[in-house]
This record gives sequence, C-alpha cells and structure tokens, in this order.
Amino acid sequence: MLVKRIIPCLDIKHGRTVKGINFQHLIDAGNPINLGKWYANQGADELVFLDITATNEKRKTLSSLVKQIAKYINIPFTVGGGIKYEQDVELLLNAGADKISINTEAFKNPNILNILSKRYGKQCIVLAIDAKYKSNNWFVYLNGGRIPTNKKVLDWAIEGAEKGAGEILLTSMNHDGTKNGFALDIIQQISDNISIPVIASGGAGKLYDFYKVFKIGKADAALAASIFHYKEIMIPELKYYLNFHQIPIRK
Repeated sequence: MLVKRIIPCLDIKHGRTVKGINFQHLIDAGNPINLGKWYANQGADELVFLDITATNEKRKTLSSLVKQIAKYINIPFTVGGGIKYEQDVELLLNAGADKISINTEAFKNPNILNILSKRYGKQCIVLAIDAKYKSNNWFVYLNGGRIPTNKKVLDWAIEGAEKGAGEILLTSMNHDGTKNGFALDIIQQISDNISIPVIASGGAGKLYDFYKVFKIGKADAALAASIFHYKEIMIPELKYYLNFHQIPIRK
C-alpha cells in the first residue's frame, strides 16, 4: 500500500506567507523561506508553494523566491500561480520546483495538461481545483476563487485526469481556514472515480480530521496551512498519531 503524504502549503502574497478563511481576510503567517526550511526539518513529505494572486494580477509566479526556498529544502516541491505557457513551467523547474500546479489556465485550455505532461512527465503536473459547494453540488472556481463557473468539480477532475494531470489538488473554499474538517464527500467521490492521486486541502483543524480524510475520503495526501504555520499541530505528532491508527505514513 502506498504511504499517505502530509503536505504543508505556503500561500504567498507579495512575497510573504498568508492565510485566511474561505479565501478571504488574509493575514501574514511568516517568512516563506524560514517556513520551508522548518517543514523540511519537521518531516513534511512535500511542500506546496502557491502564489495566490498571480493569476488575478496577471503576472508570473515569484521564481526568485522559489529559487531561494528550493536551496534549503530536500523534499518534493510543488509550485503554482499564474502558469500559462511551457516557458513558465521551464522557468519554475529551473528555479528548483519538482512539480507545477496549474489551475485557471488548465480550465480555460485543457489541452495544456496533455502538452505539459508529454513534455515534462505526468508526475510533474498537478491540476489544482478550487471547489465551492452551492445549489446542492460542487462547482469549479477560477482566479484564486474569485470567478464562478458552471462546471461540476467531479466532471472537471475526471476530465483533467484524462487530459494528462498526474495529481489532483482539491481545495474546498467552504472549508478553507475553518478548521472544521475536510470536505469528505467530494474528496471521496473524486478518489473513487479517478486513478491518479488526490491531495485534499481545506479544513484541517485536528488530528482526527487527517485520519478521516485518509480513511473515509480515501485521499492520497492531506495539505494544510495555518495549523502547521502556527504550530497548533506538529508534523511529527501528526505522523505518530496516524501511524498509531494504522494509516500508512512515512515516519
């Protein structure tokens, strides 16, 4: 059985790590370079860096900051924000990213997933989906959660996997920052309907939330931010807990 992964996330705005609730009310959460080093030393399995305003501000991800963080970590590093073209991916991989996360541009031009996976390898391409529950279903949102679409999340996840994504990073906007637990229903639906790994994001608040997202949601990885940034849960403590409850995890 493949081990489950614990992934801290650095949401970046103007070069600083930020965190909010439901994608709003962002507050400063620290220096991303220091946090990246801290997580690598803590035993995080991977690190995700998302430049959360890059698409909305129509600019590129902060590759210089990516380069600085990559110097200090020895774990897989996923970077996203404002990626539109092959040269954007090239720039970030050369800066030290191991994978790239693509969201809005993939939705507007799904064939880019196929192009990128053929050129860089499927394992390098993460399709990020910002999801919001409304009118009794889950719908895709774009531009950092600012623009609604009529596309159902499950349909887009299935299509994205078929187009060449190597992983799905699903963030529930309803659960983001609430610390009330992950969106188990949609995570499980996606996990049951695609063969590529699913990373669950949004809602982690206590140890038991991670147990449930792996056991019930069938996620392959769990991503969290504020509970790690503010040391409410320490990664070694979380891994010990999951291992004790027989969730396969790297120690």
